[in-house]
Amino acid sequence: MNENSNTGSVVSVRGSVVDARFPVRLPKIYNVLCAGDSRDIVIEVNTHLSDSMVRGVALTPTQGLARRSEIIDTGFPLQVPVGKDLLGRAINVMGKPIDASGDISGAMHPIHRKPVPLSEQSTVSEIFTTGIKAIDVLAPLERGGKAGLFGGAGVGKTVLITEMINNTVKQYHGVSIFCGIGERCREGEEFYRDMLNAGVLDNTVMVFGQMNEPPGARFRVGHTALTVAEYFRDDMHQDVLLMMDNIFRFIQAGSEVSGLMGQLPSRLGYQPTLGTELAELEERICNTSTGAITSIQAVYVPADDFTDPSAVHTFGHLSASIVLSRKRASEGLYPAIDLLQSTSKMLIPHVAGERHYRLAQEIRKTLTIYEEFKDIIAMLGINELSREDQRIVYRARRLERFFTQPFFTTQQFTGIEGRMVTLEEALNGCERILNDEFAEYPESKLFMIGTIDEVDRDEF
Repeated sequence: MNENSNTGSVVSVRGSVVDARFPVRLPKIYNVLCAGDSRDIVIEVNTHLSDSMVRGVALTPTQGLARRSEIIDTGFPLQVPVGKDLLGRAINVMGKPIDASGDISGAMHPIHRKPVPLSEQSTVSEIFTTGIKAIDVLAPLERGGKAGLFGGAGVGKTVLITEMINNTVKQYHGVSIFCGIGERCREGEEFYRDMLNAGVLDNTVMVFGQMNEPPGARFRVGHTALTVAEYFRDDMHQDVLLMMDNIFRFIQAGSEVSGLMGQLPSRLGYQPTLGTELAELEERICNTSTGAITSIQAVYVPADDFTDPSAVHTFGHLSASIVLSRKRASEGLYPAIDLLQSTSKMLIPHVAGERHYRLAQEIRKTLTIYEEFKDIIAMLGINELSREDQRIVYRARRLERFFTQPFFTTQQFTGIEGRMVTLEEALNGCERILNDEFAEYPESKLFMIGTIDEVDRDEF
């Protein structure tokens, strides 16, 4: 802190919201203020109330802060360290280590940055394969794009994210950044151990804004993770896989901050600035000529209601939507991906290829017909359908089971070794099922396998 630092005094403290008076010079929006005996209470300026008063949101607990306490304007926004030292480490919103493995050194970058101009973004559309059959065939991800994982509580969002990190680190040898927004500390600790056991921790950076932290910290932790991701993309020219779990908690933290700041709530009690705040975060995720940030975001859907404003606004930013189904999870079909609701803008002939597009359309058609027949089958039995319709139903049921897959990250629970399946192998399997090559085989033979070649023909 220099001698010319701008000093003020605390006027009021209401939970995480702090009002302060600066008689000499007004701090800029987003500037960091420090208060408390050890200057360990960090506050980010949010609003100018008058020519001498500011209102800020605390990123740390405000215990011990009293009226007329001294508060210092640092003169710059929140900055976090970036660099190779971060690999294998877990940090908080301020870039401080939380893994008890020593200090982190590196160049300091501000967390608030403008998105890459359109003129500098790459215009080439490429598919980013994950090794998970249901995603690669029916909802392929875009390199440098944003994919959403939609689902209610307990349908497997975090497990799917962990598997994708495991697969992409092994496949692309890039950098993975995991951003836990509103994570339970139990989940964070388990995730850290999973990454360690999978041997991919050395290429992963973890940024956590935990559930017990103030809303200001949870609201800004996504920006911290993006700043680290941008460094690896722009300075190190690497492809980055950015996982965010959970983007709904970011919206929720913004809603809490908005309420604390005294703003009038909008639809269903959400903040009036929901669209802008989400766009400020999402528009920084893109691919350039030097590298790409591919983002996969878990989106908790309140009460499984897809018309909720948080889900609707998030949908607008995504190039692929992976919807998780509670019904499939209850049937034991994991990953519990809804094969008809999951979509991708990449699934067009000149991007995915003619064969991939044609097969995906045929799979959707088969599954849709089966969906329409389910009520008839439940009431009258499958024998009431015509011979051709019965064949379609059997085909659809085999496809559903073929799209299940054992994961590396659940191996310790299921006892089944994980499988990573290439797009070509997945398409071959689907094509052979659609051609009725496995019509004589029991459905169970296609359940929880990797490639179609794993079907045990001899045993049958």
